[in-house]
Amino acid sequence: MEINYLSKKIGIIGGGQLGKMMINEASKLGISTAILDPGIDCPASPLANEAIVAAFNDKAALEELAKKTDVLTCEFEHISTEALKYLEDHGYIVYPKAKSLEAIQNKYQQKKLLQDNSIPLGPFKKADSTESIKAAAAEYGYPLMVKSASGAYDGKGNYLVTSEEEISEAYSSLNGDENLLYVEQFIPFTKEISVLCCRTMNGEIVVYPVAENIHRDSILYETIAPANITDKQTQDAEKLAKEICHMFDGVGMFCVEMFVHENGDILVNEVAPRPHNSGHYTIEACITSQFENHVRAVLGLPLGKTDLHSPVVMRNLLGEDGHEGIPLVKGVSEALAYPGLTLHIYGKSTTKPQRKMGHFTVLAKTVEEALSTADQAQSVLKIISEKTPKG
Repeated sequence: MEINYLSKKIGIIGGGQLGKMMINEASKLGISTAILDPGIDCPASPLANEAIVAAFNDKAALEELAKKTDVLTCEFEHISTEALKYLEDHGYIVYPKAKSLEAIQNKYQQKKLLQDNSIPLGPFKKADSTESIKAAAAEYGYPLMVKSASGAYDGKGNYLVTSEEEISEAYSSLNGDENLLYVEQFIPFTKEISVLCCRTMNGEIVVYPVAENIHRDSILYETIAPANITDKQTQDAEKLAKEICHMFDGVGMFCVEMFVHENGDILVNEVAPRPHNSGHYTIEACITSQFENHVRAVLGLPLGKTDLHSPVVMRNLLGEDGHEGIPLVKGVSEALAYPGLTLHIYGKSTTKPQRKMGHFTVLAKTVEEALSTADQAQSVLKIISEKTPKG
């Protein structure tokens, strides 16, 4: 019997830019959407067919969203898995599954699970006191990373410790008395890469071209695809991503962030069970974007091809330092005149320093050409505030 997918409705937990991009792809297929987000003016709200304004841990609101839709998915990990388990127990479909999300949410437990499954990682240890950090430093040396196991993103929840004198500050700033912390040996990497893959309900997986990522202040600044790595490193990275996607019984998009060690080995850093910032390049550069394949996967539709149309560079646009308030985008006309450039502005109601406010991609015949155009566009595109700058 033919299923009428036009009658289907996806519930998205989270109404940020990732939710907005999911809705863009769902709407192309004629599929309705409903979102749940605490912000009445979140980026996805103007596009969703229906919006519920509620906290992400509001069990009653999550159940209301589930009742209105055929399948629930999420745009970020920090959601009450207790509430999602309750929904699953009552027959609602949730992707990623609550069990998978629970294993990934706590980054220390995530690393333990990866380690138990023989996934190559850098050395790490739990850190429940300043003394345990000192002990790890004696073993790993400096610098080393101290991280919060829960709630960390875009550099929040991370502290790079370069000397013993910084340990107390790291422990205090990450609220070590209340939060589970862990320590990682600093990996001498030559590149940071990520592999996006999408998995169906029956275990079929498609893999996107390996992308190379550059971070500034622990926030993604630039993604380049294809990554400038060897064929063997590409194969190793793709194989690891597939193993991890199967390991978590994923449905939909997964992103596996990795390091290329200076000795050439590939080491896994962390996993996100959803579309990812480093996959924004796929919207323009791939036959099927990460967001379209995510929608297809959670609805049980066949996945699309992931081949690149051309080399691509993606750059994030962050709120400028000294600016907080109603956002104003400078340089739009100049930037859009550059060949191969596509601009995405997320529609957030407030800008502040280092907040992700948009991104742009540049397609070109070579990575070098794309980088040159991206540099020119970056010089004119600025996210400022309409109000007088702070200070």
